Amino acid sequence: MTIHEVSEGYGIPMEILREYEGWGLKQSKGPGQYGHGDLEQLSLMMTLYDIGFTADEVKFYLGLQLKGEATESMRLQILDQKRAAVLDAIHCREKQLDRLDYLRHELRRKTRQTKFLG
Repeated sequence: MTIHEVSEGYGIPMEILREYEGWGLKQSKGPGQYGHGDLEQLSLMMTLYDIGFTADEVKFYLGLQLKGEATESMRLQILDQKRAAVLDAIHCREKQLDRLDYLRHELRRKTRQTKFLG
């Protein structure tokens, strides 16, 4: 497949495809040509970006992926660390939501008291 076919057919931005080529991870021979292995790597690349990996983290992870089974434990450790970071961010947002709900509750309570007394 050509770079344009991959971009249009799979919804992968051209910037991502150029980045992938620039990293030297492309498995198919020939500029702008993509095979099945490349499509699998690009799918993984998009997933990693979607879950919050930086470009450097994606590049490192994909490099490990290409090395195969020997890097499985390292890749799992990276995913576990990212998962922990995402959970921390979720907990922080939950605390913010709790505070927001408290402020809304207090404001409604004061509004009801004012209406009752006034």
